[in-house]
Amino acid sequence: QVQLAESGGGSVQAGGSLRLSCATVSGYTGSSACMGWYRQAPGKEREDVATIANDGFTAYGEPVKGRFTISKDNTENTLYLQMNSLKPEDTAMYFCAAFFPPPTPPGGSCWTSPYNYWGQGTQVTVSS
Repeated sequence: QVQLAESGGGSVQAGGSLRLSCATVSGYTGSSACMGWYRQAPGKEREDVATIANDGFTAYGEPVKGRFTISKDNTENTLYLQMNSLKPEDTAMYFCAAFFPPPTPPGGSCWTSPYNYWGQGTQVTVSS
């Protein structure tokens, strides 16, 4: 099985930065096929933020392109989301997710893949 634990959320003023982390504990051999960050604000649907494939290919949602960077450290089994130039509309609960087993997800795309493991989330609040 897989356990995901997010950290790094908090409150920041607009224009500031935060770095989210997602520690992964997995019983599978090898890294995930895909990992991603998602967010959900109160009263809104869940929104895709960024994904990263086993081969390092990344994809971003339009609202965060150029401001957020997803990365992973396979040695430490940790996923990151560097968030710069934060805006009040970035306020949400942020979740990390993973699809196991490797090497590829259903359909071949991490952006459209279903994810079978989710963390509990970390709150990000951006004030104007």
